[in-house]
Amino acid sequence: MLAPRWDRVVLALAMGAGGGWGASLLQVPLPWMIGAMLAATAGSVGGLNLAMSMRARAVMVAVLGVMLGSGFTPEILDRMALWSLSLAGLVLYSAAAGGAAWLYLHKLCGYDRVTSYFAAMPGGLSEMILVGTEMGGDARIISLSQSSRLLLVVLILPFGFQFFLGYDPGARPAIGVPLAQTPLSDMAVLAACGIAGYFAAKAIRMPAAAIVGPMILSAIVHLAGWSEARPPFELVAAAQVVIGTAIGCRFAGTTLRTIRKAVAAALGSTAILLAINVAFALALHAALELPTAALMLAYAPGGLAEMSLIAIAIGTDAAFVATHHIVRIFLIVVLAPLTFKLLARSRGRAAPPPARE
Repeated sequence: MLAPRWDRVVLALAMGAGGGWGASLLQVPLPWMIGAMLAATAGSVGGLNLAMSMRARAVMVAVLGVMLGSGFTPEILDRMALWSLSLAGLVLYSAAAGGAAWLYLHKLCGYDRVTSYFAAMPGGLSEMILVGTEMGGDARIISLSQSSRLLLVVLILPFGFQFFLGYDPGARPAIGVPLAQTPLSDMAVLAACGIAGYFAAKAIRMPAAAIVGPMILSAIVHLAGWSEARPPFELVAAAQVVIGTAIGCRFAGTTLRTIRKAVAAALGSTAILLAINVAFALALHAALELPTAALMLAYAPGGLAEMSLIAIAIGTDAAFVATHHIVRIFLIVVLAPLTFKLLARSRGRAAPPPARE
């Protein structure tokens, strides 16, 4: 494929950066990605000739993978031992919630199997868009479904806690550390995780190699205690802008009717995910005597930063919440593509052979 014209890429990135900046002022969750996606989507739907470089996109996807892996620190290993049962429940929750939402999106909303599967996964907004696209799903529908879910969860839960617990929502923390505070040695470690992780995953044909490979290698490095480095905020924000803009550029020619349909479907799937979230929280509270609020936030299909902030604000265990979200993201990013492939192969073997003429 020919590389897109640079002026189309520059225009797209300018719109994406502006949208991300505006979303950050409004304290939208994942502002640089969602803001960039919405701005580029509006431009594409409005008829602007926008495009994105897939090489730039691949580099920034690796940055996101390294960022996810850096959340696995040696301290988490000790906490996992204390929370082993609730962490194990994440597997069952992800399967139950994802399966129920998949049935809703596929059977009632009419999405194809691949798009429904990755749009239904309870977490990993950017990761499910990336993996789902590679598997043949509709990136536009997956992105709209996942981003709508994130926005709805972040809006619904604080109001719920405000009504029942007196919680008052506040500003969200930035993801990453300032570039000026990141030593060159740390940047070298992070770059090595991104490059080596990508090529290693590519060599073994791992699904979504650009994000999963760097994430796994970064997780190993941080769990072993070899580094505590995290990608700087500016680089994480730039990665979100590029990824969000690339998603928005896919909406060229998409009608408003399609967008309205996707958002309406997301309302139903979000309601299903939250209902299962509450059911699991109540069941685990009864079985393990862990705080219900902490369990609801730990199992909520929302963002790590946002759910952790709410946990701090209401006085529940933020480390518990953050650990569960990191593990859930890891499980979904790694296991969801593998599970999908196994299901596809099983379905292929079960299908009857074509009739002979």
